Amino acid sequence: MSYVILDLEWNGSYSKLLHKFVNEIIEIGAVKVDDELNITDTFSVLITPKISKKLCNKVMSLTKITNEELNDSGIGFIKAISMFSDFLGDSVLLTWSDSDLHALIENYSYYTGNMKLPFLSGYCNLQKYCESCINLNDSSAQLGLSACAQIAGIEFSQEEQHRALADAYLSFKCLCYFIKSKPIDKFIINAGDADFYNRLMFKNYFITDINSPEIDKSQMGFCCKNCSREIKQISKWRIHNKSFTADFYCSSCKIKFSGRVSFKKKYDGIIIKKKLNEKTEKSHKDKPDKKTVVI
Repeated sequence: MSYVILDLEWNGSYSKLLHKFVNEIIEIGAVKVDDELNITDTFSVLITPKISKKLCNKVMSLTKITNEELNDSGIGFIKAISMFSDFLGDSVLLTWSDSDLHALIENYSYYTGNMKLPFLSGYCNLQKYCESCINLNDSSAQLGLSACAQIAGIEFSQEEQHRALADAYLSFKCLCYFIKSKPIDKFIINAGDADFYNRLMFKNYFITDINSPEIDKSQMGFCCKNCSREIKQISKWRIHNKSFTADFYCSSCKIKFSGRVSFKKKYDGIIIKKKLNEKTEKSHKDKPDKKTVVI
């Protein structure tokens, strides 16, 4: 089995056709390795943008790519993706997070009308793999590529980053470091399965309708932090920052609490998070702020 570590650079381009911004790919960089992680080939190409003729200042500052360079040395997206398809072959594709894969699908769909990548058979999210290796399971604290390299003790130049091939090399070095502690096989997904695209394109969202049948109201109760007895809800539920909040009271301990519950819908189900804090007396009455809706 061989692997191709891919990295992309893109420009935020407004499409008049779609009436929205598109992450238009301007550079593809990739490193191909064999099953023993020996580098066998590399790939690097600039792509002349068509949706937006000019790069935004932030992209030019980060990548040091210029409009003149893209016009002089770049090729069309269809030709570039055809060349990359030949380079990839039947290798497993690896990217740092799935954002590059989303951009690849978005661009391929824009030019061909097809959301499925016919050249993709196996895929691995290298970010998730590395997070698992260091036991980082907090979805709200994703591991950045530079931070991962620092954890692994990998030396790199910040000035060389934000170019596709350089970032692909750095991702490869992170893979080499962590492969010693955990096999990557279980993180490889069959990209030929229809479920792969359904899962990839699903957008997580918070359920904020108290009457939604997807909400399990039995999960909206709390027990006292001190005596572990069930406490009584003494206010209506309110919506605050995509969470349900309400006041609770423990008659045994004579303590008021503020309870918060959130329901986040993901492809595989609903993630429930709960938090209970003891309320402190204030000199003024509590009032819902502008972001709070009483339901």
